[in-house]
Amino acid sequence: MASVVGHVARRCTHQTGSTANALRAFHSRAHPTPRPSTPIKAAVQSILEGCDDRHLARKERWDTNKENRVDQRIAYFAQRGAADAPTADDIKKDANENEYRRMDETVELALQLNLDPRKPGQALRGSLALPHGNGKTFNVAVFTDDPKLAEQALEAGAVAAGGAALVESLKDGTTSVSSFQRTLATPEMVSELSPVARLLGPRGLMPNPKLDTIVERDALLDALARQMSGMSNYRTDQAGVVRMGLGKGSFGMDKLLDNVREMMMEIQSVKPESFGKGKKKGSKKKVAKGTKYYLKAHLSSTQSKGSVLVDLRTIDPTSSFFMSDPLET
Repeated sequence: MASVVGHVARRCTHQTGSTANALRAFHSRAHPTPRPSTPIKAAVQSILEGCDDRHLARKERWDTNKENRVDQRIAYFAQRGAADAPTADDIKKDANENEYRRMDETVELALQLNLDPRKPGQALRGSLALPHGNGKTFNVAVFTDDPKLAEQALEAGAVAAGGAALVESLKDGTTSVSSFQRTLATPEMVSELSPVARLLGPRGLMPNPKLDTIVERDALLDALARQMSGMSNYRTDQAGVVRMGLGKGSFGMDKLLDNVREMMMEIQSVKPESFGKGKKKGSKKKVAKGTKYYLKAHLSSTQSKGSVLVDLRTIDPTSSFFMSDPLET
């Protein structure tokens, strides 16, 4: 009889403990609270609302501190005592005429892929032209041994263009490497760039066929226009993450979504036949059924506090919920 009572007591205690565990209001580090994911449309909307909120908060601080800022500037120039310093009236007029300028934040998508860049064929690298651009413009240097083509490139907006003379000017420091952010080269010039490879390579400026920066002469000017207008380059880092700026907050919802669509179609098109973060380096096993290509995706902006975890179903081109909201369908 005593054993039966003890068994019932232990059973009741076990059930009570289970109920307490189920109702407890905290989660351990071993079992953290799962972070909810957000459909891509709602994620973009959330990021844009954050940009607007930060702009209004900054503008309010700007207007509140306007008089103090003017007084500080007047005191600074009075203490400096320069002959060409603006007068107090000029400073007040400038403050009244120039309103707060909005900071146009960049919206970025970080996509974690099930890739191990150390394995052959799993290090993605390439470039694409987003439908609405990425909101940036770049200075481009063009390497070509055709003097006429170099002149046309300069007229089209290149900051530097030429053949052996441009290579020599980079080598002796006459032309600064920091004066441009992109490079283009015709095929015959690639072998001529070896003297400046140590200057261009570490900065990611060496022309590369994967980035479409080695082009034939007849396509050079078109490629120059694309690079100057903000051609987007991408590559996987050591953790298999691809990061790309999708545009500015001023683009609005529709343009950013179009850029997201184009980026995801590009990443899907370069999906390797074999992928996965296995232990064996040289393994070329076929991908097991059900192995995920996309692991996580986070959307953020330049000054956002953290990021938004995106629902992978809404950015996976193979999903029936691609670029839509699962709750609305």
